Amino acid sequence: MSSRNISQDLDTECWVVIFRLDLFEIYLFFRYTQHNAVLSLEQRKFYEENGFLVIKSLVSDADIQRFRDQFERICRGEVKPEQMMIMRDVSIAKSEYIPSERMISKIQDFQEDKELFRYCTLPEILKYVECFTGPNIMAMHTMLINKPPDSGKKTSRHPLHQDLLYFPFRPSNKIVCAWTAMEHIDRNNGCLCVLPGTHKGPLKPHDYPQWEGGVNLMFYGIQDYDEKTPRVHLVMEKGDTVFFHPLLIHGSGWNRTQGYRKAISCHFASADCHYIDVKGTSQEIVEREVMELVHRLYGIPKDTSLQDVFRLGGQLVKGRRTNL
Repeated sequence: MSSRNISQDLDTECWVVIFRLDLFEIYLFFRYTQHNAVLSLEQRKFYEENGFLVIKSLVSDADIQRFRDQFERICRGEVKPEQMMIMRDVSIAKSEYIPSERMISKIQDFQEDKELFRYCTLPEILKYVECFTGPNIMAMHTMLINKPPDSGKKTSRHPLHQDLLYFPFRPSNKIVCAWTAMEHIDRNNGCLCVLPGTHKGPLKPHDYPQWEGGVNLMFYGIQDYDEKTPRVHLVMEKGDTVFFHPLLIHGSGWNRTQGYRKAISCHFASADCHYIDVKGTSQEIVEREVMELVHRLYGIPKDTSLQDVFRLGGQLVKGRRTNL
């Protein structure tokens, strides 16, 4: 072999070694996303660093309208799905009851409503969810948020918090929220506010904030966070969807408009996750309040665990139910 060929072979081998080292470093770098061809390298890096990722125009106008129509039927009392939790803003909780969207600020656990639950099975949503959870996907918690015009007491705010507080399963890196705007959302009507990079930290202590106008049920807020941490307000258009980590600190502002700001969301988890006992942890306060609520609404015994609630409500949407 000539010296020239030897030199060429060495150059090739060096390039291959460097390439493989770079690839190995990339695989080490990614902790929060799965290896597939859906996300670009830049998108993966952004989520890894910031803990959230916005995908524009992901859900169609037609689907958004169907979800809106079904929500209005629920508000009018024409549809009453089992086990769905209907919530009202604390500022209107004692008002005269009129069956309309004006009385409902949020519905949770709509897994028994086939029309709304379609959101959790949309292929365009699950395609991205798999980037965070892997192929076996459970829909664990569902919400349609109808943030009302604020009464002036700022009760429509949602304090900065971490969603992992509410979930008795781990690991956190195999959980992701998909949150879709059902209309234009900005700071005027209470868009999401996120603290980039906070998904890398621990689950922090939460409690009800001491707000003069009152606080909505289970609107826990973080008690100790660095107020100098940069905040990003997510201005979104109808159909835009943000995916975010359950440890990401986030909240939303009060609705200064006369309209009702709507969004639909689902927390997904890998079916390979496992349940944990929250007794003796900072999450015990959530378990106690949830158990009191489901006992009052559905007659479920108070000694039922938070794990049992999620075992009953969790739905397989893709792959196999391997554990959860």
